[in-house]
Formats: sequence, structure tokens, C-alpha cells
Amino acid sequence: VKFLQRRAAHRPAQWCFSLGATMALSLALTNFILFFVGVLLLYHFSNTFRYYFRVCFLIGWMLGMSFLVLPVVSLRGRNVANMRILRFVMLPLKHILGIKISVQGATNLNLPGPYVMVANHQSNVDYLGMIQILPRRSILIVTKEIFYMLTVAVVCWLSGFIIVDDKKAADDPDIMAVIADIMVRDNLRIWAFPEGTKNYYTTMLPFQHGAFHLAVKAQVPVIPVVMSSYRPFFNKKIQRFTPGEVTIRILSPVKTKGLVSADVPELTDCVREAMLSSFHEISEGTREQE
Repeated sequence: VKFLQRRAAHRPAQWCFSLGATMALSLALTNFILFFVGVLLLYHFSNTFRYYFRVCFLIGWMLGMSFLVLPVVSLRGRNVANMRILRFVMLPLKHILGIKISVQGATNLNLPGPYVMVANHQSNVDYLGMIQILPRRSILIVTKEIFYMLTVAVVCWLSGFIIVDDKKAADDPDIMAVIADIMVRDNLRIWAFPEGTKNYYTTMLPFQHGAFHLAVKAQVPVIPVVMSSYRPFFNKKIQRFTPGEVTIRILSPVKTKGLVSADVPELTDCVREAMLSSFHEISEGTREQE
């Protein structure tokens, strides 16, 4: 009898604990649902929220995927073949963000041997198009600023990316001569952004000479790659980032055989003019939306 009395005395306490746990769980679930609904409403109705959400998602995807593949690429060590893994984890991102990419002149990349690809640089969205068309044994020249991206920098280094100190180094003919030897020796294709920085406007900045010095030193072709303006769906100034369409036009290779360093400025201007003309063609109809 005493045992039953003691057990009955504990029941109210147990019941109160159970009720408290249930209420806490219900409150947490309610808060989560309200937060989730709030995010959906903000994403649907607020351009500013949508812009920052999608930008953060793009960067977060790169950081997250690089963290996941780091153990895999580390097994191979520093090897350009790791780019295939990097490409595999980056390709789904264009579908998630709703970016449709159409490519013109893809056969111009079907050259044997090494070459230099130069492309206009608008934003991080460039990497979605780049990953789609990048041929095998391709790497990028990047500056040490990439180390702010932590695991992304490590994975890129393990994938064979060439990391230089700064933009001045990327434009130094002597450094480009060293890279040219590596490119020819290892049969590499190198991608570069000759504008040197992201350009959010509907034109192109003056080109730096580094990538062209590289091509001339190695006596390999330059292949211009032009991406249409992102203005209809990506605009940093008015904070717009929605699904959209990008056209990539790959121009005919420009030969550098027989050229010397003195020819680099003319070569740079010639390629920039061809790229700018194509940029306006494939971006026709794009208007500044302020």
C-alpha cells in the first residue's frame, strides 16, 4: 500500500514534466514553421531579401561542396584531374538557381594541346557558365584573395589552380613566362579573366596583358569566351537576382605563333574589340534597369 501511495505521489510530477516537454516541443515546432513561412514570404515579395539569399546560397554551396570533396581530392594530391570532381559538384547549381545556359561555338574548344581562354568577368555567376564549358585539363589563374574562401582555396589548389600574389603579379610577363613553361610541359588549358576584376556594367573594362603574354610566351592560341550581360536577372545596384538566361559565345582561336612580347598590346586590343562586339550582339535587348 505504501509503495502504491508513493507511486501515486510521483505521478503529478511526471505528468507535469511530460506536459512541459510537449509544450516546449510544440513551441519549437511552431517557431520553426513561422520562421520557414516568413522566409518564403520574404523571398517571394522582397527583391533585396531574394538577392542576398541567392548570393549567400551560391557562396554557401561553393563552401559546403568544397568541404565535402576535400577528403576525396586530398587522396590524389595536387592534380588537375581533381577538376572533374569540382565540376561534378558545381554543375547542379545552375539548375537550383534557375540559370539556363546556351553555348555557341563550343567546337572552338576542340583543339589539341594547350591554349589560353580569356573571358569577361561580371560576377560569381560566371563560374556556372565556366564550369559547363571548361574542357579537360583546364585550370584558372587566381590571386591569393581566394584564401578568404577557406576550403574553396584548398580544393582549387589541389585541382592545379595557379595562385599568384596579386593582380600585378598576374600581369607580370616574367611570371607569365614561368607559367607558360608549366602549361606547355603539363599540356594545360588556362582560363583567365583579363579585366582583372568583376565588372557589373554593360561593357568591358580595359584588358590586362598577363593572359596574352602567357599565350605569346607559350606560342599557343588565345580563345575568347564571351558571356552575355546578366542585367535582366542579376543587378547588384538594385539588388536583383532571379532565374535567367545566359548565352556563352566561344570565338574562333586567335593564333600567336610568331608573335613576340612587343605584339602583346595589339593582340590584347584586337581580342578585346572582338569580344566587346560579340558581347553587345548576344546581349542585344538588354536594358539598364535601375
